[in-house]
Amino acid sequence: MERTLLLNATFEPVSILSWKKAITMVHLGKVEVIREYDREIKGVKVKIRQPAVIRLLKFIKNNHSNVKFSRKNIFLRDNYTCQYCGKKFDPKELTCDHIIPRSKGGVTEWTNIVTSCIKCNLKKGNKLPEEVDMYPKKRPSRPNGLYIFMLHLGIKTPPEHWRDFIFMRD
Repeated sequence: MERTLLLNATFEPVSILSWKKAITMVHLGKVEVIREYDREIKGVKVKIRQPAVIRLLKFIKNNHSNVKFSRKNIFLRDNYTCQYCGKKFDPKELTCDHIIPRSKGGVTEWTNIVTSCIKCNLKKGNKLPEEVDMYPKKRPSRPNGLYIFMLHLGIKTPPEHWRDFIFMRD
């Protein structure tokens, strides 16, 4: 079954829940249903449409903007794809490359690190992109926490019902 997007009272995405947890929160009066899937869940005495998007009635502090800076999250952000040759690889065949090398003043942060295959990383070495005519396919950015969470759950494309509420960065 499809999962349910949980929004804060301010309509900001907070988490992704199982349909069972979503139904429980609706039953306890902690959330309101914003969007529903067509699918019905049938109980002994009741039929209810599966919630697609629910909103908390009370505001909670949310810290999705702090995505841990790690190799795995860099690979997830870049979809396990070398940002120089554009090919997809197994994680064991990937490295992280500083676009502006540390030896030339580059820093280790989201906007200066991309996923690279070993071959492209060796070819680029400690050169600037313009020195070897190797530019990343996409400009790197700090990923949205909910986007990374979705990827960890194996959700590559959000359901249509969620799209008005999720703001993903490229």
